[in-house]
Amino acid sequence: MTATLHMLLAALLKVGAVAIIFNEIRGLVLAAPVLYGLYLSGGTAMAIWIAFCSLAGIALSVIVPMFVVKKADRYLKSKVKQDEEPLAA
Repeated sequence: MTATLHMLLAALLKVGAVAIIFNEIRGLVLAAPVLYGLYLSGGTAMAIWIAFCSLAGIALSVIVPMFVVKKADRYLKSKVKQDEEPLAA
């Protein structure tokens, strides 16, 4: 059962790599108006703060899913390894 989950997660990780590429493109598209607005505002402190918060949100939408999938993959690999080890006599 855990081997099947591990294989499913590995496939999901490969599909996720492609999705991350598209997510990066989406991030660039979303960041462009933020940076343009910052430029138009003249770089005021409030505009810099709003731009930082917007760009941090875009970055988190990429980083958090990658972190969760890697953690789950590591956990499932350890479960598969435990299941494959013979029981001690």
